[in-house]
Amino acid sequence: MPLVNFSNLDFDQIKTSIKDYLRANSNFTDYGYEGSNLSTIIDILAYNTYITSYNANMVTNEVFLDGATLRENVVSLVRNIGYVPRSRNAAKAQVSFFVDTSGTTAVSVTLKRGIVLVSTNTFANVSYVFSIPDDITVPVDSNGLALFQNINVYEGTHVTQSFNVSSRTPNQKYILTNSGIDTDLITVSVREAPGSTITRVFKQFNSLYDVNSTSPVYFIQEIENERYQLLFGDGTFGIQLEEPNIVEIGYITSSGEGGNNIEKFTFAGQLVDNNNTPITTGISLITTTQKSFGGAPIESVESIKKNAPQIYASQNRAVTAADYEGLIPRIYPEAESVSAFGGEDLTPPQYGKVFISVKPQNGVYLSTTIKEDISNQLRKYSVAGIISEIVDLKYLYVETDSYVYYNDNKAPSPSVVSSLVTNNINAYADSTELNKFGARFKYSKYQKIIDDTHVSITSNITTVQMRRDMEPLLNAFAEYELCFGNRFYIKNHGHNPISNGTIVGYNIKSSAFKVSGIADTVYFGDTPDPGLKTGKIFLFKLNSPTEPVIVKQNIGVIDYVKGEIKLNPIKIISTSVNRGTPLTEVSAVPYSNDVIGLQDLYLQLDTNNVVVNTVSDQIASGDDVSGSNYIVTSSYSNGSLVRGTPVLTSQQTTQNTSTPTTNVSVTTGNAGSSSSNTYSY
Repeated sequence: MPLVNFSNLDFDQIKTSIKDYLRANSNFTDYGYEGSNLSTIIDILAYNTYITSYNANMVTNEVFLDGATLRENVVSLVRNIGYVPRSRNAAKAQVSFFVDTSGTTAVSVTLKRGIVLVSTNTFANVSYVFSIPDDITVPVDSNGLALFQNINVYEGTHVTQSFNVSSRTPNQKYILTNSGIDTDLITVSVREAPGSTITRVFKQFNSLYDVNSTSPVYFIQEIENERYQLLFGDGTFGIQLEEPNIVEIGYITSSGEGGNNIEKFTFAGQLVDNNNTPITTGISLITTTQKSFGGAPIESVESIKKNAPQIYASQNRAVTAADYEGLIPRIYPEAESVSAFGGEDLTPPQYGKVFISVKPQNGVYLSTTIKEDISNQLRKYSVAGIISEIVDLKYLYVETDSYVYYNDNKAPSPSVVSSLVTNNINAYADSTELNKFGARFKYSKYQKIIDDTHVSITSNITTVQMRRDMEPLLNAFAEYELCFGNRFYIKNHGHNPISNGTIVGYNIKSSAFKVSGIADTVYFGDTPDPGLKTGKIFLFKLNSPTEPVIVKQNIGVIDYVKGEIKLNPIKIISTSVNRGTPLTEVSAVPYSNDVIGLQDLYLQLDTNNVVVNTVSDQIASGDDVSGSNYIVTSSYSNGSLVRGTPVLTSQQTTQNTSTPTTNVSVTTGNAGSSSSNTYSY
């Protein structure tokens, strides 16, 4: 008797299939199943089949990278393609202190590895310890002082483990028993035998390049419960361990991001002099050179699924832009987002070069030292003839002005509505859809976020602007170029009359600044050329908020299609905006309300310039069914000539959150000079 075919895993479907199977047997043709003992047996069979099918489905999913959900399975799968997930990162701080050894015969002082500092994170009210992975020895100067200058300390507890190499243990494994380890801080040394003073330091490698039979190297792989196993050489690739070697391993277990932003420390370390005599006095207060930063959790499952195939596809070589984007997080684990693009995509093209921009997890820009280190690491993977250049991060800000219509009968108050909308906008601004290279501000989704905030909201009219922040080189002639990566919208074909009869466009707006040779405060303006694809930049002043007067023509050009502004040599002496550095804000209306972060532009929604206006929808509330007094809001940006904070009514609210600045490339030199120097901010 054949079984009934079924493809549905629903319990009732399985139960029905079993009944149909039994009815096909002549002994059970007229059997009453409901309420009988056989019905219970059928339930048990159906449950067993359902659970077995579910388990089989889950097991099948877990053997493929796309369907796997358990971290252990994902890690096991990417191990087959040579990918090691990033470990937890210990927060690093830089401190200085000195030890007064006057009155002693000490020639040098050693800070022993292990815990050296304790502190409390005032934000979380949690105590942390900071350790060093290796001893630090400094000489005593002529004044009897041992100066520990700018030493790096790492959040976490230092742990040591040792293994006796045994030939009687086949396939001996060297497993670190703790989780939360920062694998970059692991130290490994091998002693020849118990009691021997001869040790050899082993280094961590992640490839077989430059590894031979005499290379003191080890490899690492993640195993279950976020722990790690060390793998040593086999005599062909790397030195093979032999009995009676003793493997001594030191590492730091960290809490990750919890150790960030700590700057007050108390000494808790162990000091000895060159005679190995403990030192407990003469220790100065701790001076913090750099508060702790860089702490990060272990790489997430989602990140592993994304990065592992990219690394595997690159085959440890950097040829395409995608190869660089996959390799950078491996070289520099603190990279939050990476953008790489070929020089052939630039105008004019720069063949044979690849440009890389990196957003670190903590901070805004990469230091020169980190850039050089990344560049040196990339040379191991780069193909001959391709030059990689790491460029500074550039921010493209999106600003919005929203009029939110609401039903008075359903809204607690206008302030509650605006507060809820503000909270949702903040959540979207912090989401992963933005805050990365290649991100896109999705206009329709943004409007939906506002509409879905509260049941009282009936609609919203939202206008969008984009902004770049230009950091001028004060009191020096310089050429500036601002690239928005998005086409500009030309309002009213860019023509608006002014008092002297000249036609002028207000497609770009700038904050106020002053230039050499002009006493008045000036702003940037633009005049489109015939064809409305390019235009000229000029300077103007305001006799009144609505009366502009041009003070200098043809100071630069604008390309509306490419979204680029180029300024001729100009000497800016002061700016009205200063957020740590003097800035000139330049904004424009995008041709499309969906704004993208092109190439090296890092897209952010600037919550400092997001305006939420609440408007009573009298039609929806029934107060004005005919719509005679309905408040109409324009779907275009306001007609102000310059950038500035709008004056808000009692129904309007703004958010106030500081934002980092972006910088532009600048070429400096004397006006009219044939030579100039190029700077990249």
